Amino acid sequence: MYEFISGKITDKSPTHVIIENGGIGYLIHITLNTFTKIKDQESVRLFVHFIVREDAHLLYGFADDDERILFRALISVSGVGANTARLVLSSLSSEEAYDAIASGNAGRLQSVKGIGAKTAQRIVVDLKDKVVKEGIKSDNLAVSHNTIKDEALSGLLILGFNRLAASRVLDKILKEKTPASVEELIKEALKVM
Repeated sequence: MYEFISGKITDKSPTHVIIENGGIGYLIHITLNTFTKIKDQESVRLFVHFIVREDAHLLYGFADDDERILFRALISVSGVGANTARLVLSSLSSEEAYDAIASGNAGRLQSVKGIGAKTAQRIVVDLKDKVVKEGIKSDNLAVSHNTIKDEALSGLLILGFNRLAASRVLDKILKEKTPASVEELIKEALKVM
């Protein structure tokens, strides 16, 4: 129903923002990632998702459309409501959530407070194919990491290492620093394994 709302910010906190547009103040629930992106702005344009419940009409706002697409995908999963989806997107960036779902890393989702093993598995199973088909884009850095990681993982598998162990080591290395090449990543992984 609503695509976006733009206007002057009259109040903001890490959980919500009030945007004045046309003499009306809209209370919009936001994620921590969106708050970080808009905290220094006086006027803003947020992509919104409108939810009608029996007891409330709620607006959820996002600084970019990729975050909103992930939010909509998450709330389509049985047992995941809007507040849980917002918590996931507050704890993980859009790129991290996308990567966790696309790679089947339920453990990464389980690290979010309130997400148990069953819910994390359900999110991965329900959304793994869907997020790729929806065309959710992660930023160039995450894409290059995925390519480097995939190539390094293939190399480690050829050398006879366990897929799960190798993947965990590569994830840990990529979180700590950005390797210049696949070879450098493999060398770093071999030091740890």
